[in-house]
Amino acid sequence: MEFRVDRGDLVEAVGWAARALPARTPVPVLGGLLLEAGEGRLSVSGSDLETAARIDTDAEVVRGGQVLVLGRRLLDICKVLPDGPVRCALEGTRFTVEAGGTSFGLSTLPREEYPAAPVPPRVYGTVDAAAFATAVAQVAVAAGRDDTLPALTGLQLCLDGDEMTLSASDRYRYAVRRLEWKAEAEAVAETAAQGVVEALVPARRLLEVSRSLARCGVVQVGLDSGGGAGGGGSIGFEGGRMRTVLRRLDGRLPGYGKLFDMTGAAVAEVECGALAEAVRRVAVVAEANGPVRLEFEPESVLLRAGYGDDVAAQRLPATLTGAEEVAVAFNPAFLLDALTSFEARALRLELLGAGQRALLDAAEAPGVHRHLLMSVKQLS
Repeated sequence: MEFRVDRGDLVEAVGWAARALPARTPVPVLGGLLLEAGEGRLSVSGSDLETAARIDTDAEVVRGGQVLVLGRRLLDICKVLPDGPVRCALEGTRFTVEAGGTSFGLSTLPREEYPAAPVPPRVYGTVDAAAFATAVAQVAVAAGRDDTLPALTGLQLCLDGDEMTLSASDRYRYAVRRLEWKAEAEAVAETAAQGVVEALVPARRLLEVSRSLARCGVVQVGLDSGGGAGGGGSIGFEGGRMRTVLRRLDGRLPGYGKLFDMTGAAVAEVECGALAEAVRRVAVVAEANGPVRLEFEPESVLLRAGYGDDVAAQRLPATLTGAEEVAVAFNPAFLLDALTSFEARALRLELLGAGQRALLDAAEAPGVHRHLLMSVKQLS
């Protein structure tokens, strides 16, 4: 096996595939990256049995073949190589990397012990890559981080006709984002027969994948038939030269229909960016887990934080309808996560009062991106 490849292309390929490597593993071969050279192309693959990533790049192949090497070690080497062409070759059990007079040698791992690559699931449809990356980032902030509750660490995709809905919740907040997508003819027929197609995907993994694919123009989304609505099976994302297959999580998120029913709520509107900046300022004096209080009046909102002599306050223009005044309080980190996930200039807040639900929505495009927060009970 011998090939030559541009240093920039090699760094990109190894870096992309290395994202699928486990941080720690008792199985040494799972720390490896599989390099396959042939017909003017180099493919680099990595897997931790939950995620499989593969990327192709152009290469001048002298002799085709395969080799499995320690992934993170190869990535470290690629980062320090000088710019220009890189020659790689397998010589016995030693893999050499040479560029600009610098050479490295790497021991190889047993290729026969490496797990077989998963079969990419059939394509269900396509979605705009940049819009998908934005939507995933807007929703992933609400996903849980507690691995003892794996379903809540997931981001749920619901595919219904020409609409994709993304949602996530950690029990204390719930984010939902709708966007357009183009389903394949078979997927449209299947959806019509069995209703909405759902998949629960690890949120952190999907966030990394969507960011990497954001400049690909279009992302193909593939689903296998395993798992059904309850989870399991796999889901694939492919754009340009990059392909990732993720194992779906078991279970599904609780429904949000009743939670998002805000009948009888007062409605406030405020500039989103200004509110986020004000929250950052007043939260400086908040104690650990201390709330930021928002006191809405017909033409303004007063933000307050802190206790005793250590306090901060700022008033902003706002409108309030449906009540003379409403006071709510939120965990400042949760509130900032929600505010900064919106791209809208003006924000619409539906408020039920202290200790109850608050629904944030973009005033210019209601219903496209919504974020539910629980107000804390103690306001003083």
